[in-house]
Parts: sequence; structure tokens; C-alpha cells
Amino acid sequence: MVLLIIGSRFGGTGIPSVLENFDFDSIIGLSSKTILLENKDKLSITQLEILKAVEQSIPIYAFVDEGVMHDHHVYEKNKDKPAVMQEIEFPSIQKKETAKYIFEFVNFLSHRATNNSVTSFSRLEDIKNTLIGQWSQYFQRLLSENRTRSIDSKRYLDFSEKLDDLKAVVLASIATPNLREIARGAIQYRHLISFISGFVVDNLRELLVSNYSWEDLLKQLDIQDVQNVEFENNFRSRVYFIKNDGTFYQCRFPSRFVDDIKIDWVNFIGIDKESREAIVDATLQDRDARRRKDIHYVPQKFEEHISELLNERQSSDEENS
Repeated sequence: MVLLIIGSRFGGTGIPSVLENFDFDSIIGLSSKTILLENKDKLSITQLEILKAVEQSIPIYAFVDEGVMHDHHVYEKNKDKPAVMQEIEFPSIQKKETAKYIFEFVNFLSHRATNNSVTSFSRLEDIKNTLIGQWSQYFQRLLSENRTRSIDSKRYLDFSEKLDDLKAVVLASIATPNLREIARGAIQYRHLISFISGFVVDNLRELLVSNYSWEDLLKQLDIQDVQNVEFENNFRSRVYFIKNDGTFYQCRFPSRFVDDIKIDWVNFIGIDKESREAIVDATLQDRDARRRKDIHYVPQKFEEHISELLNERQSSDEENS
């Protein structure tokens, strides 16, 4: 960023060769008051530094001496009266012939489409206090933009993963004639395949493309029983898939979700095996599906777990009463 302080002295003009390094056409389009640029050879070194910052979109914090700002208002009211302007002496300007270029410099800055704040000051403390306030807001905006970029980055990543899903579906079904059915199936049975993938088993793909009934599939997954446990006092019901060794998987959805999964499985095994293989392969390649865990394994005996939950609930009720 650039901190600009405009006072009574104009300073030396820039050397002509420096002007070749400016894109004045683009600079002219950035302000509605560009009289300053009509005589480029008259621009001061400081003005050229600021114009380069404008050209490169560098933030500028401009401060004008209170006396110069007062005389600037006088200039604005009389600059269309050449006879009057020849007679006016501006107390705040050290050299009369530089007044026009200082005041038009203020006009150029204050009539930009963006970053056009020009603040008057009488003491250096005024500049300090203004910058503290402005930089505090600027810092908060940067934090907000950074937070927004993080959110947008996550959305972009999610979108990229969805494109990966689609690509996987297409690639997996190139060898098959029924592309539309496979693409529809990859979407329709995504949750089904993700759900079954939550069970720890070595031959997952083999089971997913099998013709097992739902009951036989559970047996292959080492599940001996499915319990829908409801607790009193509006405690949320839970579905448990109990293994043969007494440990269990807990589903994070209610029983109606499991009922829908069972229906999906019946429909899924009705599709021809070649299409099912393409759907399974596409879904198993989906990183988002692998991250989803509709069920999780708990290495604890089911009876012990339920007993602990009931005891905790009872203790909580006694404390509340």
C-alpha cells in the first residue's frame, strides 16, 4: 500500500524517459477528473509514483493538509474564471504556478471509481488515528475474504469430486451399451453401496455384485441380528447390527433409513450383473463415498453397551429431578 501526504510544496518533475513506462490510456479511464494528465511533462516525481500505484491497483491512503484542502475548494469555485485565477494567491501553496497541478492531483484521486478517499489533516495525529481505523477495517475484510476463499475452496473441491464421480461412471461404463441405466444407477444406489461399504469385510466387491437376498447378505457380513432399540423420554432410537461375536455396528440413521436400504438392495440385485459391476466400481472409486460412514463398528458387547446407555440415562434423569 502507499501512504500519500499532500502539502504545500510541489517537488521536482519527473524525467521524460520515465513517462514511457506508464500506460496512461488505462490510467485516464480510472478517474472522471483527468486534467492533471493533459500536461504529462509537468507531473512531479511524487505524482508519477502515485500514478504507477494507481496503474498497478495498489491501495492508496491519501491525506491533504487542511490549508491545502481549504484552498482547493476556492480553486474549484474559480478555476473556470481565468482572469480571477491569474490574481488569486493560495496561502497554502508555496509556489503559485504549481497550485493547479496540486489541486488537479487531488481531483484525480478523489474522482476515481474506487479507492478514492482523500482525507484532510491538521496534525500528524489525525493521520495516525484515521489509519488505525481504516487498517482495522481492512484487516477485518482480509480475514473475511480469507474465510470466504476457504469456503469457496471447499466447494470447489466438492465440485471436483462430483466431477470425478461422473468421470468414474463414464469410464466404468464405456464397455457396456446401457450407459444411461448405469449413470442413473450410480446416483440411485450411491447410498446403498456406501452403507454396505461401512461393514469390515475382505470380499466387499464380490458381495456387492452378488445375488444374495438381504438376509443372506447380512449373514455374509457376519451379522446375526438387527435390533432397533427405542428408549423412553424421547431418547432417539438406534439401529444396531449385531455380529456373531456379540460386538456390533451402530447406524447413525433411524430404522426407516435401513428399511429403504433393504428395498434398494432388492431393486439393485434385479439389474443385470454387468451393469451392477459398473455401478459398484464407479461408486467405490468415489472418494466422497469412501469418507461417508453411515455405520461404525464398536468393539464392545451389545448387551454391555445397552446397559451402560440405560444407566447413564437413569443417572441423568435422577440429577435433573
